[in-house]
Amino acid sequence: MKNQREKSVRRAQRTRTRLRKFANGRLRLSVFRSSKNIYAQIIDDTNGVTVAAACSLEEAAKKEHPKGGDVTAAGIVGKMIAERAVKAGVKEVVFDRGGNMFHGRVKALAEAAREGGLSF
Repeated sequence: MKNQREKSVRRAQRTRTRLRKFANGRLRLSVFRSSKNIYAQIIDDTNGVTVAAACSLEEAAKKEHPKGGDVTAAGIVGKMIAERAVKAGVKEVVFDRGGNMFHGRVKALAEAAREGGLSF
């Protein structure tokens, strides 16, 4: 019988495998959420390099909203990652939600990233 962690990893791998088929050379916006914080990074899988990253633990995010594990913090991180991606010259990405459902904090981060200039 598989434990919760193994199930989560399997769901995330299933999502990423599907994304690789439809990516067409685009970079991947990967989201990880813990109970207290949310993290986002834009990854170039062909070169194995992180192009841009943002998380709710950074000083800029903590100044705006001290609690890192809610929808407001996710929106702030989404704006930050979009701003850094555009600065790095990335406009189109593939959204990798990991094993998470697309609602709540993950959805707030995605919508804020879209408003910031990323398209996916």
